[in-house]
Amino acid sequence: MDANGRLIPAPNRFPSAAEGRGFKPLADYVHSKGLKFGIHIMRGIPRRAVDANLPVFESKAKAADIANKQSICPWNSDMYGVDLTREGAQDYYDSIAKLYASWGLDFIKADDMFGGGPNGDHSTEIEALRKALNKTGRPIVLSLSPGTRDATKAAFIASQAQMWRISNDLWDRWIDSKRQFANFTKWNPWVKPGNWPDDDMLLLGHIGIRAERGDPRMSLLTHDEQPTQMTLWSIARSPLRFDGHLPDNDEFTLNLITNDEVLAVNQKASASKELFTKSNQVAMPGSKAKVLAVFNIGDTDTEEIAIKWADLGLAGNCMVRDLWAKKDVGAVRDGQSFKVGPHAAALYRVTPQ
Repeated sequence: MDANGRLIPAPNRFPSAAEGRGFKPLADYVHSKGLKFGIHIMRGIPRRAVDANLPVFESKAKAADIANKQSICPWNSDMYGVDLTREGAQDYYDSIAKLYASWGLDFIKADDMFGGGPNGDHSTEIEALRKALNKTGRPIVLSLSPGTRDATKAAFIASQAQMWRISNDLWDRWIDSKRQFANFTKWNPWVKPGNWPDDDMLLLGHIGIRAERGDPRMSLLTHDEQPTQMTLWSIARSPLRFDGHLPDNDEFTLNLITNDEVLAVNQKASASKELFTKSNQVAMPGSKAKVLAVFNIGDTDTEEIAIKWADLGLAGNCMVRDLWAKKDVGAVRDGQSFKVGPHAAALYRVTPQ
């Protein structure tokens, strides 16, 4: 923590941060590789800063003047909330945003931003962080976490952030992936350039190295369930955030996250929607891109999922291409039944001839 109560990287973990350089050397290195750089922060002001009553950077206020000691994250007690009704409260958020911009940040994931119950409504702190980032003049993407179920606040959230979580933490269990179908359908109307409802990390590859839950492991999702997760995230245009340790990827995992035809669906599809959910069958087309995802969310039996081209706004003969296999299936008239195993998915491009 610096003299103004702003959290900074520890040199014993990030040696390039020594002598007050912060994350700038690391961000510069990442940028030199053509990549973007981001950090994960917690809502509020450090309790240590409040206990020491440190001065807020470029403000008349001190930390104790602006802290809401009743607002504490239930799973990480390091911070107090900031009371935006108090003079100097916005100054604190301005100060951290200015610091992050000076480092060259491109992305911030802000945690504990969705309250409720005893933890309260944090809308004022969301607004304060957004306002502070805008003042920097640097285009920093803001991602809000953890998940929210309250779609009535979608318009407000979309006005403040480019990404926001729509579910609780995801783990490498089929039941967690299965829950996301309803979440994507619920939040789908808010998907557009600049607003990306986010269904959390892709738990693929080598995970759990320093996990909150479980020992280090390869993902416990099966080789059917992992493509299902990628297919759902892609057709729904959720941000793709790989949570595994990249150097340890096996060939299966590497192929899963580098299939350019599948990734193109995530990046270029539009107007994706749920066509139907019938018992264990789910179909989701992306209408303008003429892509179709079909899912079997059942546990035991293979399903034949029948699709009529007319339901996709198409007619006559259509060329069908399997995007996971990168192979043309051939020309099919009027529609097709797709065989899909339990917990599995398939992704196709359907092009009228």
